[in-house]
Amino acid sequence: MTEDWQAGGFGLYVHWPFCEAKCPYCDFNSHVTRFIDQDRWAKALAAEVRRYSAKTKGRVLRSIFFGGGTPSLMLPETVNAVLEATRDDWVWANDIEISLEANPRSVEAARFRGFADAGVNRVSLGVQSLNSNDLRRLGRLHDVDEARAAFDIARNQFDRVSFDLIYARQDQSLEAWRSELTEALSMAVDHLSMYQLTIEQGTAFFDRAQRGKLRGLPGEDLGADMYDLTQELCDAAGMPAYEVSNHARPGAESRHNLIYWNYGDYVGVGPGAHGRVTLGGQKYATVAAMQPGKWIEMAEAGSADVEFESLTGDDQASEYIMMGLRILDGIDTARVRKLSGSALPQDEIDHLIDLGLLWQNGATLGATPRGRLVLNSIIPELMP
Repeated sequence: MTEDWQAGGFGLYVHWPFCEAKCPYCDFNSHVTRFIDQDRWAKALAAEVRRYSAKTKGRVLRSIFFGGGTPSLMLPETVNAVLEATRDDWVWANDIEISLEANPRSVEAARFRGFADAGVNRVSLGVQSLNSNDLRRLGRLHDVDEARAAFDIARNQFDRVSFDLIYARQDQSLEAWRSELTEALSMAVDHLSMYQLTIEQGTAFFDRAQRGKLRGLPGEDLGADMYDLTQELCDAAGMPAYEVSNHARPGAESRHNLIYWNYGDYVGVGPGAHGRVTLGGQKYATVAAMQPGKWIEMAEAGSADVEFESLTGDDQASEYIMMGLRILDGIDTARVRKLSGSALPQDEIDHLIDLGLLWQNGATLGATPRGRLVLNSIIPELMP
C-alpha cells in the first residue's frame, strides 16, 4: 500500500555544525572550534544513520545532503564513513544525488577529489557575493578571486555545481545587482540559489540593527524590484525559478530540496538536525540535540534525538501546504484532503485567485509569481 511520504521520496540530511567563523547574518546552528576529532564524529554520525536505517529497512534513498556549518571542513574519510553507513539497510537510487555545501576558503582540489571518490556528485558553494567589499560586510573570509577559483575547482571535479548569492545588501543598487547577477549567470553550470538578505533575531546583524548601526538596507520596494529582476534575468538565461529562491536549468533542480517541498520523508542526523519519518503509517517529527558536545555524547550513548513527536493529519496537511506552495508545481488539493480529512476553503482560494496570488488547475493549486512574494500572508488563509 502506498504511503503519503512516497509522493515526495526519501532522503538523508547530515548536519556538520562547524565553521571557520560565524557570519553576522547567519542563524543556523553553526559553531567555531579549534579542534575537531573527525574520527569520533565520523563514528557518531554513522551510528545515527544506522539507527534510523534499521527502522526504515529497504527504503530507496534518493538523496543525501551534507549541510552546515561548513561540511567542506570534513575530511573525505568522514564523508565516506557516513555514506558507507547508508548502504547497510537502504538502497541507493540509480540516480542518487549526493550534495555537499562548501565555502570557497575551505576548497582544496585534493579534498574535493576525495569527496568525489567517496561518492559526492554535487557541490553547493557559499559564494554569497561577487563584490569583495560586500563580502567583508557579510563577514565572509573569502574574496571574489577565491570564490572564482573555488568554482573552477568544483567544476573540474563535479558535473553538478550550484552556488548561493545574497541580494538586497547594504547600499546595493538595482543596477549593481543586475551587473552581479549577469556575471553569476555567465558562470553558472545548472543551478543558482538567490536569497534576499533578512535580519534574523539572534544574529550579529540583528543586534547591530537594533542599535541603529546596520545602515543602507534597501526598502521593501527596492527589494521587490530586485526579486523581479532576478526572475527576469534568470528566465532569459534559461534558469527559471522552480522554487521561491532557487533557479535551475530543466532537470537540474535540487532533488534533495524537492523532497522537502514535495513533503516526502527525510532522516536528519547531526546537531540540531530535523527530520520527518513515517513509521508504521504514522509520520513523526524528529529533532536532534542542538549543542555539538551534547549531541555527540547522546549519539554515542545510543540516540541523539531530543524530540520524536507524532504529527496529526492537520499537522501534516499544514506542513505540506507550507512547503508545497513554494515550488512552481504547487500542491495536490486531493492529497491535502486525504491528510486532514477536509477540503481546502474554496471561497478563499477563489478570492486569492481573483487577487492574482494563486492559480488552480483541477486538483493542483499553486502560487503565482506575485503570490510567492507574499506566501507568509497566503498560507494562513489555507490552513486546516
